[in-house]
Amino acid sequence: MAEDPNDFRLLGPVKRVRAIVRGLGVQMRGYLTENYGGRNWRKMKGVATVEDEYGWIGEAEVHWFEAHGVGRVKWKIKRRLHRS
Repeated sequence: MAEDPNDFRLLGPVKRVRAIVRGLGVQMRGYLTENYGGRNWRKMKGVATVEDEYGWIGEAEVHWFEAHGVGRVKWKIKRRLHRS
């Protein structure tokens, strides 16, 4: 059920992955559980080479939510780091 990013394309693996918040700290917890199922949601971040919908290619910090059995959902580019 995991979804790929809608507004950009990952061109390589996500590196430097870490959890920003987990458990009760995830503010969208109710929405995520209602729409995707799962429990123990975590908001994650990492760095990846991406191509956005306008053709920009480069390193960017990406954020997403993930839960066991659901996978990674609700991707977004938080900020561009530099052009590849």
